Amino acid sequence: MDIGLLIKAALMGLVEGLTEFLPISSTGHLILAAALLDLSGEKIKLFEVVIQTGAILAIVSLYAERLWKTLVGLPTEREAQRFTLNVLIGFLPAAVAGVLFIDVIKGVLFQPVVVAAGFIVGGLVILWAEWLQQRGSRVHVTDVDNVRWTDALKVGLVQCTALVPGVSRSGATIIGAMLLGFNRKAATEFSFFLAIPMLFGAAAYDLYKNHTLITVDDLPFFGVGMVVSWLSAWVCVRWLLRFVGTHNFVPFAWYRIAFGVLILVTATMGWIDWTD
Repeated sequence: MDIGLLIKAALMGLVEGLTEFLPISSTGHLILAAALLDLSGEKIKLFEVVIQTGAILAIVSLYAERLWKTLVGLPTEREAQRFTLNVLIGFLPAAVAGVLFIDVIKGVLFQPVVVAAGFIVGGLVILWAEWLQQRGSRVHVTDVDNVRWTDALKVGLVQCTALVPGVSRSGATIIGAMLLGFNRKAATEFSFFLAIPMLFGAAAYDLYKNHTLITVDDLPFFGVGMVVSWLSAWVCVRWLLRFVGTHNFVPFAWYRIAFGVLILVTATMGWIDWTD
Protein backbone atom coordinates (compact mmCIF):
# COMPACT_ATOMS: atom_id res chain seq x y z
CA MET A 1 0.00 0.00 0.00
CA ASP A 2 1.24 3.47 -0.94
CA ILE A 3 2.57 5.32 2.14
CA GLY A 4 1.06 8.55 0.83
CA LEU A 5 -2.36 6.93 0.75
CA LEU A 6 -1.95 5.69 4.33
CA ILE A 7 -1.03 9.23 5.41
CA LYS A 8 -4.23 10.47 3.77
CA ALA A 9 -6.18 7.75 5.62
CA ALA A 10 -4.63 8.92 8.90
CA LEU A 11 -5.53 12.55 8.18
CA MET A 12 -9.12 11.58 7.38
CA GLY A 13 -9.25 9.55 10.59
CA LEU A 14 -7.94 12.53 12.52
CA VAL A 15 -10.64 14.79 11.09
CA GLU A 16 -13.34 12.23 11.89
CA GLY A 17 -12.14 11.68 15.45
CA LEU A 18 -11.84 15.39 16.23
CA THR A 19 -15.24 16.37 14.79
CA GLU A 20 -17.60 13.42 15.36
CA PHE A 21 -18.58 14.31 18.93
CA LEU A 22 -18.33 18.08 18.71
CA PRO A 23 -21.47 19.97 17.58
CA ILE A 24 -19.85 20.99 14.29
CA SER A 25 -20.74 18.19 11.79
CA SER A 26 -18.09 15.64 10.92
CA THR A 27 -19.67 15.16 7.47
CA GLY A 28 -18.91 18.68 6.27
CA HIS A 29 -15.34 18.47 7.51
CA LEU A 30 -14.78 15.07 5.89
CA ILE A 31 -16.07 16.39 2.55
CA LEU A 32 -13.61 19.29 2.77
CA ALA A 33 -10.73 17.04 3.87
CA ALA A 34 -11.40 14.52 1.10
CA ALA A 35 -11.44 17.30 -1.50
CA LEU A 36 -8.18 18.80 -0.23
CA LEU A 37 -6.56 15.34 -0.17
CA ASP A 38 -7.88 14.52 -3.65
CA LEU A 39 -9.91 11.54 -2.45
CA SER A 40 -13.17 10.78 -4.22
CA GLY A 41 -15.45 7.97 -5.34
CA GLU A 42 -17.86 5.50 -3.76
CA LYS A 43 -15.10 3.71 -1.85
CA ILE A 44 -14.11 6.94 -0.10
CA LYS A 45 -17.73 7.57 0.88
CA LEU A 46 -17.82 4.08 2.39
CA PHE A 47 -14.48 4.77 4.11
CA GLU A 48 -15.93 7.92 5.70
CA VAL A 49 -18.76 5.87 7.22
CA VAL A 50 -16.56 2.98 8.34
CA ILE A 51 -14.06 5.15 10.22
CA GLN A 52 -16.95 6.36 12.36
CA THR A 53 -16.67 2.98 14.09
CA GLY A 54 -13.19 4.01 15.17
CA ALA A 55 -14.61 7.14 16.76
CA ILE A 56 -17.36 5.21 18.52
CA LEU A 57 -14.79 2.79 19.94
CA ALA A 58 -13.47 5.79 21.86
CA ILE A 59 -16.85 6.07 23.62
CA VAL A 60 -16.91 2.33 24.27
CA SER A 61 -13.41 2.41 25.77
CA LEU A 62 -13.98 5.53 27.87
CA TYR A 63 -17.30 4.26 29.23
CA ALA A 64 -16.35 0.56 29.29
CA GLU A 65 -17.06 0.19 33.01
CA ARG A 66 -20.49 1.82 32.72
CA LEU A 67 -21.39 -0.22 29.65
CA TRP A 68 -20.22 -3.49 31.20
CA LYS A 69 -22.13 -2.80 34.40
CA THR A 70 -25.25 -2.10 32.32
CA LEU A 71 -24.82 -5.28 30.28
CA VAL A 72 -24.29 -7.47 33.35
CA GLY A 73 -27.20 -5.86 35.21
CA LEU A 74 -29.61 -5.96 32.28
CA PRO A 75 -31.43 -9.16 33.30
CA THR A 76 -32.19 -8.03 36.87
CA GLU A 77 -31.40 -4.34 37.54
CA ARG A 78 -34.11 -1.81 36.75
CA GLU A 79 -31.61 1.05 36.33
CA ALA A 80 -29.71 -0.88 33.66
CA GLN A 81 -32.97 -1.81 31.91
CA ARG A 82 -34.19 1.80 31.92
CA PHE A 83 -30.88 3.13 30.62
CA THR A 84 -30.80 0.59 27.78
CA LEU A 85 -34.43 1.22 26.88
CA ASN A 86 -33.85 4.98 26.77
CA VAL A 87 -30.88 4.57 24.41
CA LEU A 88 -32.91 2.30 22.13
CA ILE A 89 -35.88 4.69 22.14
CA GLY A 90 -33.58 7.59 21.29
CA PHE A 91 -31.89 5.57 18.54
CA LEU A 92 -34.95 4.21 16.70
CA PRO A 93 -36.48 7.34 15.08
CA ALA A 94 -33.32 8.33 13.21
CA ALA A 95 -32.52 4.70 12.38
CA VAL A 96 -35.91 4.17 10.76
CA ALA A 97 -35.80 7.53 8.98
CA GLY A 98 -32.28 6.82 7.75
CA VAL A 99 -33.20 3.45 6.24
CA LEU A 100 -36.32 4.89 4.58
CA PHE A 101 -34.84 8.09 3.21
CA ILE A 102 -31.07 7.51 2.85
CA ASP A 103 -31.20 7.42 -0.96
CA VAL A 104 -33.19 10.68 -1.09
CA ILE A 105 -30.79 12.29 1.37
CA LYS A 106 -27.71 11.29 -0.62
CA GLY A 107 -29.27 12.10 -3.97
CA VAL A 108 -31.00 15.38 -3.18
CA LEU A 109 -29.71 16.98 0.01
CA PHE A 110 -25.96 16.82 -0.58
CA GLN A 111 -25.94 20.26 -2.17
CA PRO A 112 -23.72 23.18 -1.10
CA VAL A 113 -26.64 25.41 -0.09
CA VAL A 114 -28.20 22.65 2.02
CA VAL A 115 -24.92 21.78 3.75
CA ALA A 116 -24.15 25.46 4.38
CA ALA A 117 -27.67 26.07 5.70
CA GLY A 118 -27.26 23.11 8.05
CA PHE A 119 -24.11 24.66 9.48
CA ILE A 120 -25.44 28.20 9.78
CA VAL A 121 -28.91 27.36 11.12
CA GLY A 122 -27.31 24.92 13.55
CA GLY A 123 -25.03 27.68 14.79
CA LEU A 124 -27.98 30.01 15.33
CA VAL A 125 -29.84 27.30 17.26
CA ILE A 126 -26.83 26.84 19.54
CA LEU A 127 -26.80 30.59 20.26
CA TRP A 128 -30.52 30.41 21.06
CA ALA A 129 -30.08 27.40 23.35
CA GLU A 130 -27.26 29.06 25.24
CA TRP A 131 -29.28 32.28 25.57
CA LEU A 132 -32.09 30.27 27.15
CA GLN A 133 -29.61 28.59 29.52
CA GLN A 134 -28.29 31.98 30.62
CA ARG A 135 -31.84 33.15 31.30
CA GLY A 136 -32.24 30.22 33.66
CA SER A 137 -34.41 27.94 31.51
CA ARG A 138 -35.81 24.99 33.43
CA VAL A 139 -33.48 21.99 33.71
CA HIS A 140 -34.93 18.67 34.85
CA VAL A 141 -32.30 16.22 33.59
CA THR A 142 -28.94 16.55 35.33
CA ASP A 143 -27.66 13.01 34.75
CA VAL A 144 -28.22 10.33 32.10
CA ASP A 145 -29.83 8.18 34.81
CA ASN A 146 -32.54 10.85 35.22
CA VAL A 147 -33.66 10.53 31.59
CA ARG A 148 -37.29 9.50 31.13
CA TRP A 149 -38.47 7.53 28.12
CA THR A 150 -40.35 10.60 26.90
CA ASP A 151 -37.11 12.64 27.09
CA ALA A 152 -35.29 9.94 25.11
CA LEU A 153 -38.01 9.87 22.45
CA LYS A 154 -37.93 13.65 22.03
CA VAL A 155 -34.14 13.68 21.67
CA GLY A 156 -34.42 10.79 19.20
CA LEU A 157 -36.88 12.74 17.09
CA VAL A 158 -34.58 15.76 17.12
CA GLN A 159 -31.72 13.46 16.06
CA CYS A 160 -33.61 12.86 12.80
CA THR A 161 -32.72 16.41 11.73
CA ALA A 162 -29.07 15.28 11.63
CA LEU A 163 -29.88 13.29 8.50
CA VAL A 164 -29.69 16.65 6.72
CA PRO A 165 -26.03 17.16 5.76
CA GLY A 166 -24.34 19.86 7.81
CA VAL A 167 -26.70 19.69 10.79
CA SER A 168 -24.44 17.38 12.88
CA ARG A 169 -25.66 14.37 14.83
CA SER A 170 -23.85 15.54 17.96
CA GLY A 171 -25.09 19.08 17.51
CA ALA A 172 -28.69 17.96 17.07
CA THR A 173 -28.69 15.64 20.08
CA ILE A 174 -26.69 17.82 22.47
CA ILE A 175 -28.40 21.12 21.70
CA GLY A 176 -31.77 19.46 21.22
CA ALA A 177 -31.45 17.85 24.63
CA MET A 178 -30.51 21.18 26.20
CA LEU A 179 -33.62 22.78 24.71
CA LEU A 180 -35.64 19.90 26.17
CA GLY A 181 -34.37 20.45 29.72
CA PHE A 182 -31.01 18.65 29.96
CA ASN A 183 -28.00 20.38 31.44
CA ARG A 184 -24.87 20.49 29.27
CA LYS A 185 -23.12 17.48 30.81
CA ALA A 186 -26.18 15.22 30.71
CA ALA A 187 -26.96 16.31 27.13
CA THR A 188 -23.38 15.62 26.04
CA GLU A 189 -23.17 12.18 27.67
CA PHE A 190 -26.60 11.10 26.39
CA SER A 191 -25.47 12.12 22.91
CA PHE A 192 -22.40 9.90 23.34
CA PHE A 193 -24.49 6.88 24.30
CA LEU A 194 -26.95 7.44 21.44
CA ALA A 195 -23.99 7.45 19.07
CA ILE A 196 -23.07 3.84 19.88
CA PRO A 197 -26.00 2.10 18.11
CA MET A 198 -26.38 4.94 15.59
CA LEU A 199 -22.84 4.92 14.21
CA PHE A 200 -22.30 1.17 14.49
CA GLY A 201 -25.63 0.66 12.74
CA ALA A 202 -24.81 3.11 9.94
CA ALA A 203 -21.41 1.50 9.35
CA ALA A 204 -22.85 -2.02 9.36
CA TYR A 205 -25.63 -1.02 6.94
CA ASP A 206 -23.22 0.66 4.51
CA LEU A 207 -20.78 -2.25 4.68
CA TYR A 208 -23.60 -4.69 3.98
CA LYS A 209 -24.73 -2.70 0.94
CA ASN A 210 -21.28 -1.88 -0.42
CA HIS A 211 -18.93 -4.62 0.85
CA THR A 212 -17.98 -5.52 -2.73
CA LEU A 213 -16.16 -2.18 -3.00
CA ILE A 214 -13.52 -3.31 -0.48
CA THR A 215 -10.67 -5.63 -1.40
CA VAL A 216 -7.94 -7.15 0.76
CA ASP A 217 -5.56 -4.46 -0.50
CA ASP A 218 -7.85 -1.79 1.00
CA LEU A 219 -7.66 -3.15 4.55
CA PRO A 220 -4.54 -1.16 5.59
CA PHE A 221 -6.18 2.06 4.32
CA PHE A 222 -9.38 1.39 6.25
CA GLY A 223 -7.48 0.10 9.29
CA VAL A 224 -5.25 3.18 9.62
CA GLY A 225 -8.26 5.49 9.32
CA MET A 226 -10.15 3.61 12.04
CA VAL A 227 -7.23 3.50 14.48
CA VAL A 228 -6.43 7.21 14.10
CA SER A 229 -10.13 8.03 14.38
CA TRP A 230 -10.36 6.06 17.63
CA LEU A 231 -7.29 7.69 19.21
CA SER A 232 -8.19 11.25 18.21
CA ALA A 233 -11.82 10.80 19.29
CA TRP A 234 -10.62 9.44 22.65
CA VAL A 235 -8.61 12.62 23.23
CA CYS A 236 -11.42 14.86 21.96
CA VAL A 237 -14.15 13.30 24.12
CA ARG A 238 -12.05 13.60 27.28
CA TRP A 239 -11.41 17.25 26.45
CA LEU A 240 -15.09 17.93 25.68
CA LEU A 241 -16.24 16.51 29.02
CA ARG A 242 -13.89 18.89 30.83
CA PHE A 243 -14.89 21.77 28.55
CA VAL A 244 -18.65 21.52 29.18
CA GLY A 245 -18.02 21.63 32.92
CA THR A 246 -16.89 25.25 32.75
CA HIS A 247 -17.81 26.57 29.28
CA ASN A 248 -20.78 26.92 26.95
CA PHE A 249 -21.16 25.99 23.27
CA VAL A 250 -21.15 29.56 21.90
CA PRO A 251 -17.66 29.24 20.30
CA PHE A 252 -18.91 26.24 18.32
CA ALA A 253 -21.90 28.28 17.13
CA TRP A 254 -19.72 30.99 15.61
CA TYR A 255 -17.40 28.37 14.14
CA ARG A 256 -20.38 26.68 12.45
CA ILE A 257 -21.60 29.96 10.99
CA ALA A 258 -18.13 30.79 9.64
CA PHE A 259 -17.76 27.28 8.20
CA GLY A 260 -21.16 27.57 6.52
CA VAL A 261 -20.08 30.79 4.85
CA LEU A 262 -16.85 29.04 3.77
CA ILE A 263 -18.91 26.31 2.10
CA LEU A 264 -20.93 28.86 0.14
CA VAL A 265 -17.82 30.74 -0.96
CA THR A 266 -15.83 27.65 -2.03
CA ALA A 267 -18.84 26.17 -3.84
CA THR A 268 -19.68 29.43 -5.63
CA MET A 269 -16.08 29.90 -6.73
CA GLY A 270 -15.82 26.25 -7.80
CA TRP A 271 -12.91 25.52 -5.49
CA ILE A 272 -14.58 22.56 -3.73
CA ASP A 273 -17.20 20.16 -5.10
CA TRP A 274 -19.45 19.72 -2.05
CA THR A 275 -21.68 17.24 -3.91
CA ASP A 276 -18.92 14.69 -4.54
